[in-house]
Amino acid sequence: MTETFTVVNSRLEMVEQLEAIQRACFPTLAEDEIITAAHYAAHIQRFPEGQFAVVSSTGRVVACSTDFRTSQVDFTHFEHRYIDAVDHNWLTHHDPEGDWLYGADIGVLPEYRRRGIARMLYQARRDLIRRLNLKGHVAGGLLRGYGQYKDTMPVEEYVARVVAGELFDPTVSVQLRCGFTVHGIIQNYVNDPSCDGKAVFLVWHNPDYDPRR
Repeated sequence: MTETFTVVNSRLEMVEQLEAIQRACFPTLAEDEIITAAHYAAHIQRFPEGQFAVVSSTGRVVACSTDFRTSQVDFTHFEHRYIDAVDHNWLTHHDPEGDWLYGADIGVLPEYRRRGIARMLYQARRDLIRRLNLKGHVAGGLLRGYGQYKDTMPVEEYVARVVAGELFDPTVSVQLRCGFTVHGIIQNYVNDPSCDGKAVFLVWHNPDYDPRR
């Protein structure tokens, strides 16, 4: 039988599997920036509807995403550190009245990639954005492929070529295909050599946002 996948809200009994996904997806990320089982439990308690997991028909959790609501979106001064935005992965900056969804994290187990699972998570997030009538989705997209180019190409050129489709970035190329646009480059987002610490500030505007609601 063909394995099938379902998006659900993350549950407390999943937190050890969620941490395993995080570690498999970000093997070079600094330990103090890794989302642990304790962090995932806090996320579920703080903003349960914003935490998603993908479960296979065999019962395995194969992917997950983490989000929080915020009104602190500055499109002029968007340089920031991931660990500051998520308050050291505890999401205490979550604002229940925030009008933007901040995508803190998304990960798919390596052996389950290229099956459309990330797209399922992005769709779940957008369904949530529409249901809550938020302005849209913002995120820091790690430039996971830039580490191998950092000595030969400025990051601005790398991003331009990724956006043009001339280079494939394991994270940002997928996010662009899911409808995000690049608003700018974040120079010092994380402590990870795979992206030389760099990310792009990604934006998706909710076309159904109604300011009267």
